[in-house]
Amino acid sequence: MEVSNLNLKKYLHHVLNDKNLESDLELCLDHFSFLKLSKNDYFVKEGSICLYFCYIESGVLQHSISVLGDEKTTYLALKNSPTSALNSFIHKIPSRKNIKAICDCALWVITQEHFNDLLANNKAFYTFYHNLIENQIFLIDDYRIDLLTLSPEERYRKMLINEPKLLQQVPLHYLASFLGISSRHMSRIRKNII
Repeated sequence: MEVSNLNLKKYLHHVLNDKNLESDLELCLDHFSFLKLSKNDYFVKEGSICLYFCYIESGVLQHSISVLGDEKTTYLALKNSPTSALNSFIHKIPSRKNIKAICDCALWVITQEHFNDLLANNKAFYTFYHNLIENQIFLIDDYRIDLLTLSPEERYRKMLINEPKLLQQVPLHYLASFLGISSRHMSRIRKNII
């Protein structure tokens, strides 16, 4: 079965946001390959080296760590977004976290060798990656500020406004962990808001 990379192409063009470099970006598409993960398959396990940087065509990947034997969700990578255990991927060191499919996922992946080659030799990919990292830093900064300044109810309301589909895609206990809320408290918040 032939798999189309049209969504990946649109995403790369959107993040690049530079019409002058779009033809160079087309050359990048050949370096990505298609990968399917079934629910509960790992993209990378803690202690292993992350082999890929990926774009999520469909599905959700949960980033998590174990704290005293309790799984804590640190990030939820959604459809039409990129993800990786970046420190592990870039530096070829064991990952400090797990990345797992919480539903069936379709991914476009690139190996470190191709990734580094494109960064060094393709201005469009270099610009795309710079823009991507800058945007991710903004999101991480906002997330950390929200954890410190917003109440659990405010964080939940913000998620409802910014990511309403999460409630259909992600089990409640993952969302609660990601928002820094106990599952019990999350249930109370949902009853009060709905």
